[in-house]
Amino acid sequence: MTRITTAYLFQKTAVDIAQKQFEISQIQNQIGTGKRINKPSDGPAETARIIDLNQAIGSIDQFQRNSIFADQRLGLEDATLSSVNNTLQRVRELALQANSGSQTADTRAIIKAEVEERLQELLDYANARDGNGNYLFAGSKNRTEPFTQTATGVAYNGDQNQLTLKISGNRSIVASESGYDIFVNIKNGNGRFVTSSNNTNTGDGVITVGSVVDNAAFQANDFSIIFTSPTTFDVVNNTTATAILAGQTYVPDQAINFNGVEVAISGSPQTGDEFLVDASRRQDVFTTLQTFINALDIDPANPADQAQLTQALDRTISDVDQALQNVLNTRTFIGTRQNSIDSANIENEGAKIELQATRSQIEDLDFAQAITQLQLQQTTLQAIQGAFAQVRGQSLFNLL
Repeated sequence: MTRITTAYLFQKTAVDIAQKQFEISQIQNQIGTGKRINKPSDGPAETARIIDLNQAIGSIDQFQRNSIFADQRLGLEDATLSSVNNTLQRVRELALQANSGSQTADTRAIIKAEVEERLQELLDYANARDGNGNYLFAGSKNRTEPFTQTATGVAYNGDQNQLTLKISGNRSIVASESGYDIFVNIKNGNGRFVTSSNNTNTGDGVITVGSVVDNAAFQANDFSIIFTSPTTFDVVNNTTATAILAGQTYVPDQAINFNGVEVAISGSPQTGDEFLVDASRRQDVFTTLQTFINALDIDPANPADQAQLTQALDRTISDVDQALQNVLNTRTFIGTRQNSIDSANIENEGAKIELQATRSQIEDLDFAQAITQLQLQQTTLQAIQGAFAQVRGQSLFNLL
């Protein structure tokens, strides 16, 4: 017969009570936190999975913070470029106004004063900063003022790098623009070639901006149209130093075609007058405005001077058009990136919800089940305590 000593019974009952109290405390803690897994020992495998899920959710949170920053920065850049667009549109209006034959030296001086103000305004926009004091258009050198005036024009002090931020697991976004690309790297003329007249011309001829009519035949070379008489001209390829057309008959406003381009000359050129058709070069927008300002200093004293002024103003309008197109292209790219950010945010939010749901399934507590379990453990503890009280009161002497 197995004997159970009083000491063993006391010890066994104390262990059972302590175990039940621990289990009750654990369930109460779970109910208090709402979590089934509160420490690694509650479920080592589940804990490892929760850590992985938390890291994934943390990455998405960082992606969303990057998205917010990128969207705000791009929005600020777009707002600034909208102002740049308005300034350039006004400059274009002033160029058209100045190109009117009714202008006088006094009215041109008034226009010049406004263009000078617009040049400073444009420079301010190019040096715009964000809320943290970083320059928007300096590339990666965002603590360096990107544009400064020098004795010869406006210098760019930034670089051509762009800020790239990761906004999802497999997608990055460019969150900044280089001032070089917006304000400096602009093709002059019509973007393919630029026309002008030699400032020594004695006639009143003016050449049109022109256009490329045959892309296959076009070469980015420099050409001269040289008048051998008031009614004839030659065309010379200055890049290769060869004549490509000779003894051509001049008809005012009639198309002149060569090298895949089409231009026309109006007025009455004189013998020796030269008109240039050069491949487009890079010209910053500040140079365009300064050239406009310089042209407004011309006070035409004769038809030749008037032709030079008209030619300069025509050139200004085409160069401003190129700058406007460059700003429009940049704003289009910004808008495309902002749409991409919106799309990534939707994807990230969906992924985050899925990860949170998975984590919830692993660690969250089933309150109904926990409360039932708590009541069961409390009932069991009461039963153990009641039984122990009865056993403790019994003694062999009580039976004598």
